[in-house]
Amino acid sequence: MVAASSDLSSLRESAALIQPELAALRRAIHEEPEIGLDLPSTQAKVLAALEGLGLEVSVGEKLSSVTAVLRGGRPGPAVLLRGDMDALPVQETSGLPFASRVPGVMHACGHDLHVAGLVGAARLLAERREELAGSVVFMFQPGEEGCGGAKIMIDEGLLEAAGEDVVAAYGIHVTSGLLPGGVVSGRPGAAMAAADTLHVTFRGRGGHGSAPHAALDPIPALCEAVTALQTMVTRRFDAFDPVVVTVGHIHGGTINNVIPDDASFEATIRTFSEEARTRAEEETLRVVRGVAAAHGLDADARYERLYPVTRNDETEAEFAAATARALLGADRFRPMPQPLAGAEDFSYVCEAVPSAYFFLGACAPDRDPSTAPYNHSPEAFFDDAVLADGAALLAALALGRLARAE
Repeated sequence: MVAASSDLSSLRESAALIQPELAALRRAIHEEPEIGLDLPSTQAKVLAALEGLGLEVSVGEKLSSVTAVLRGGRPGPAVLLRGDMDALPVQETSGLPFASRVPGVMHACGHDLHVAGLVGAARLLAERREELAGSVVFMFQPGEEGCGGAKIMIDEGLLEAAGEDVVAAYGIHVTSGLLPGGVVSGRPGAAMAAADTLHVTFRGRGGHGSAPHAALDPIPALCEAVTALQTMVTRRFDAFDPVVVTVGHIHGGTINNVIPDDASFEATIRTFSEEARTRAEEETLRVVRGVAAAHGLDADARYERLYPVTRNDETEAEFAAATARALLGADRFRPMPQPLAGAEDFSYVCEAVPSAYFFLGACAPDRDPSTAPYNHSPEAFFDDAVLADGAALLAALALGRLARAE
């Protein structure tokens, strides 16, 4: 059930009124980015922004998270809205007047907008407390960028913060490219990939570069394994259940005329189904160990499972799409033709609760979304003019889902 059109119109108007304050919060967070699980400055800004809203606020034990619960005026279930807070180890080159003041750290993925947008949703819903048939849990999460902060928050009781299990969860991720500003996109089923890491070390016997026959050289074997993994993808996996293997780090040797004792590499592996993920683990380990054995080497190989597939519940995805169309206009929603190969730890929430995770274009109107520097780029630019849209959409999802449960 999508919220009534009069409610949506009121949400849009209220969101527009607080847009300048949300932009100021976003820019303050952008200037002082923090990475990982410990974000004391960001946490303090969130706590200050939530003051006076009548929320039940708690903070994390193992991470600087903020969980806030809004109790509605009528009884009902609980829903969850999420915004991640951490930045990236990237040196910003955007040239913005509010660019990062922390060397080597930047909000290059738009999480500063996520925080401000979720604060906006909390303000909009607090104003409409009496209309809510249930509770809303606001999830301000550190450590999305590889630290698994969502899982830690779940382990610390996030999903039961309202005193009962949440029945649905929603999140929005901004993009600096791909989508025009203000356009929402999503799909049922897989929205983003699972991300795992393959760690491999080939162990041989070092020697002089002029006499490779007297050594066991791990470097040619390592190079062969890198190419063999690419062949494996094309020959062992269905093209309609894709697998991506990218070797992003190689280390071996110290100088050109010394054969090292060992050489190592790391690869990221992206899959879109649990079946492909399980097989990717089996096949990659088999390939690297087989190549090592063929060269008379030992291989230390370890497959590390990280984030699972971000999978949208079909009912919640359809509801989120309908809500976006009703709130913003039919032309402002675009179905995603296929999932993105990026990964998200909101996937842990999706595994536990029927969820929908959508994307909101934050590309500036004077830029081409197809060529604009994308998320994680040191030049990435996110237009905070979309903050009102994001806040209103999150609030509309909570209102509509709780109304649906009545």
